[in-house]
Amino acid sequence: MSRERGTGGAEPVRGTGGAGFGAGAAGRGRGTSAGAGADVGAGTSAGSGTGSGSGPGSGTAHLSHRVPDLGALELLLAVARHGSLGAAAREVGITQPAASSRIRSMERQLGVALVDRSPRGSRLTDAGALVTDWARRIVESAEAFDAGVQALRGRRDSRLRVVASMTIAEYLLPGWLIALRAERPDTAVSLQAGNSAVVAERLLAGEADLGFVEGLAVPDGLDGTIVAHDRLAVVVAPSHPWARRRKPIDPAELAATPLVLREHGSGTRQVLDAALAGHGGLARPLLELASTTAVKAAAVSGAGPAVLSELAIAEELSSRRLVAVPVAGVRLARDLRAVWPTGHRPTGPARDLLSLTRS
Repeated sequence: MSRERGTGGAEPVRGTGGAGFGAGAAGRGRGTSAGAGADVGAGTSAGSGTGSGSGPGSGTAHLSHRVPDLGALELLLAVARHGSLGAAAREVGITQPAASSRIRSMERQLGVALVDRSPRGSRLTDAGALVTDWARRIVESAEAFDAGVQALRGRRDSRLRVVASMTIAEYLLPGWLIALRAERPDTAVSLQAGNSAVVAERLLAGEADLGFVEGLAVPDGLDGTIVAHDRLAVVVAPSHPWARRRKPIDPAELAATPLVLREHGSGTRQVLDAALAGHGGLARPLLELASTTAVKAAAVSGAGPAVLSELAIAEELSSRRLVAVPVAGVRLARDLRAVWPTGHRPTGPARDLLSLTRS
């Protein structure tokens, strides 16, 4: 079964991804002779981050425990550029004692001396010069990786595909999307409207980034969170006999009356079917229409009673083009939910839109 959940969690930051990539590149080319330098170069060009830290013939690839993290390699490159540990520390944004400690830690990790320190400055050892050459290739590959990831995120953030059931699409999403545009003016948003079943289908097919439904529960295969609440109301035209009733309608009478209804698969229909299931079930519909606007227009014209979201009929009730008819003994409330494929919490513009629904 699906489940409801929140949407916490931050997007990945540069340092972690870069370090994994760079370390992987180094891991594949690790060696103990000068010839290892060529191997490292080959490793960095592939850049898969799956270095071989285990021995020959190992069935599983692991990074060696001797592969430094990307930050340490960047510091070593800064020392090579400036010939000064203090200047290198300033470039990478740490104190000189912290830089010195990091270099010593890297030397212990690698098992070789990298930097000769003297009152006149810091000079790379022969081993340090070789490691620096390898480190340069790793850092360049990591920067290329980071640029690629940034491009992917930029492409993701350039568009947002939303699919929503009718009531939410017509009466709630316009305001949310206007607010999103103020925050993300460069994001192109497309909105598709359909019933709750269509929303689930499109999300599961990868045709939308975020969905909104009005049914009783989160559809199978999706996770979701409640973003609003709604009630359904029975409405008629002022000329209908129910408009002059003094007593609420009995659930059994409502169930037995042909109504103007939304189609099967809509959230409105699901809630009404469930509410009247214990009272004989819905009679054959007078009309079955595929949109809230069409149902409302039919009710206003006097075609017959309809059941609609209170969000959709506020103006018609205020102007007396429709009259709400009270119903006793049945619950017609429902939750409105944002939904997304299970295990794929919203990110980028989709996460921002979800945040706006709660503000």
